[in-house]
Parts: sequence; C-alpha cells; structure tokens
Amino acid sequence: MAKLAPSILSSDFSKLASQVALIEEGGASYVHMDVMDGRFVPNITFGGPVVKSLVGKTSLPFDVHLMIEHPEQRIEDFVTPQTEFIVVHQEASVHLDRVISQIKELGCKAGVALNPATPVSTIECVLGEVDLVLVMSVNPGFGGQKFIPYTALKVCELDEIRKREELDFLIEVDGGVNLDNAKMLAESGADILVAGSAVFGADDIPGRCREFNRIIEE
Repeated sequence: MAKLAPSILSSDFSKLASQVALIEEGGASYVHMDVMDGRFVPNITFGGPVVKSLVGKTSLPFDVHLMIEHPEQRIEDFVTPQTEFIVVHQEASVHLDRVISQIKELGCKAGVALNPATPVSTIECVLGEVDLVLVMSVNPGFGGQKFIPYTALKVCELDEIRKREELDFLIEVDGGVNLDNAKMLAESGADILVAGSAVFGADDIPGRCREFNRIIEE
C-alpha cells in the first residue's frame, strides 16, 4: 500500500505548523520537504532552520529532498530526531556512493533522486545501498507542474529490478501527483506519493489526504 507524503512547498508558510497538523489529521505518512538552492534548480525555498522548526510540532517523520549542488556539504543541517529520509540527486552528486554512506552514518535513511530525463541505469550500482529511489515526474524547481507520463515507466522499471534482484528500496514519485494518477502510480510500484498543490490547494486539507489514502488503498 502506497503512502502519502504532502510537500510543504505548496503550503502556507505563514502558518506552517498548523498546515502540517492538518495533513497529520488527514492520515499523511510523511512531511515532504523540498529544499532548493537556486543553483541546481532555478528556485530557492528553505534550509535547515525551517526543517528544524517543525521538530516536535508533528509526530510525522520528515522526508527531506535536497535539490542542491554539493549536498555533502549540507546534509548535517537536515538531520533531526524526526528526519527519516535524506534524498540527494544523482545529477548533483559527483561521489554518490560516498554521500549515501554519509547520510547513513548520520543515522538517516539514504535516498537518490532522478530527474525525468535521467535513466535508471545511472544508479544501478547503488540500488543495493539505498533505502529509497525518488522518481521526479516533473522537472524540479517549481510546484504545480503537470505530470510527465513517461516517468511512470521508470517506476515500473525500478519495481521490476527490485523484484528481480530481491532488493528492498522504496520507490517514491514526486511531481504532478494528483487524485487522477495516484492509483496508477501505486499499481506501478510506487510506495510513497508526494503531492503538493493537490493537497495544500484543497479547501479541506485533511479531507483531501483521506481522499488520496482511499484511492491508493483500494
């Protein structure tokens, strides 16, 4: 059964803690945090202080997605008692194996993200080392983009590799996830679905989370 990880990128930052409380009320499984540096991607979002400000404000674990250059220099900034995953981009990590080890040594689970045009083959060597693979289903940098259909094939490919090689990494999908494609992605093998505007843009945020969960639990 897939789990829901609403992205606070689409939340109202003037009342961030209460917005996170709403997704917890609705049955979300993670708080997804999109960290952007204005270099690896065109936008700038937030850093470690915002992530740390939510510690103790929710019981949900943190899923931290670093869309930044040289992530090895900043990983420690995002380690908190509630940080479960720290995800770095294959395209931004020259020494990917070393960064994966660094994340694990700091007590977090390690994830690797792939941009839409980056093939799965570029990370085959580390699939036995990672806890999670994040498939970007939009070009990273901005919320509210439309889902890129061919990225669903990468989810299927990763699921096939996982079964064939008897690996246990999770598959996450981030970008353009909504009520119309959530079930398809879950059936393709996705374990975690990141939804931003599809959750925080709803009039009833807890209700929208429950709608997602009903769809992916069917």
